[in-house]
Amino acid sequence: MPPEPLFHARDLTKVYRMGEVEVPALRGVNLDLFPGEFVVILGPSGSGKSTLLNILGGLDAPTSGTVTFRDHVLTQADEGALTQYRREHVGFVFQFYNLIPSLTAVENVALVTSLVEGAHGHVPADPAETLALVGLGERLDAFPAQLSGGEQQRVAIARAVAKRPDVLLCDEPTGALDVETGKLVLAALQRANQEFGTLTVVITHNASVAGMANRVLRLRSGAIIGDERNPTPTTPEALVW
Repeated sequence: MPPEPLFHARDLTKVYRMGEVEVPALRGVNLDLFPGEFVVILGPSGSGKSTLLNILGGLDAPTSGTVTFRDHVLTQADEGALTQYRREHVGFVFQFYNLIPSLTAVENVALVTSLVEGAHGHVPADPAETLALVGLGERLDAFPAQLSGGEQQRVAIARAVAKRPDVLLCDEPTGALDVETGKLVLAALQRANQEFGTLTVVITHNASVAGMANRVLRLRSGAIIGDERNPTPTTPEALVW
């Protein structure tokens, strides 16, 4: 029996109004995403990638269509339910790290795990062990100002995955980094996906990143134009940029 999808999206549209002009960002997107997948969504700027990610994360609402997470219809949820959904089920990694500068690396991670611990029996991962998983076991007590950009992004990944979310949504996580540092960050995402079995969705305009995914979605002008399976994903270190 095939697994049940974690996300079930149907007929998603999103239209932004700019004065008298309507700008369509999504045009009838249909999509199922499954537990444990590592999905890369490829597309140029303006293709609707971030809009789709924000709708899946409960940060934005579609103009029409539905998104179901397990048996919960997110597109019918009120703001309180969406806040709980984001807190307990979703980890976010953005292009900019948004770490709290007055807290050490381990304190930044622990702050998030403390918010979800005990919620509906939720047992988050140990902050120090999660930082070790992303290669920062020796940097627990460093403040953000003492860390490189790549190290800060890996703290952000540890912070997102330590609460053991069902889905990790990553918006251009290597966009502000050089190639080699970007590969370290992608390796951290891959290890977290393999360790925790978290559905991981990475949006990017960099086609090279697709090689590490087991599923690649291609988005253009707000529509999915390709959905490819990759039975032999490579390691980020082997990617050719």
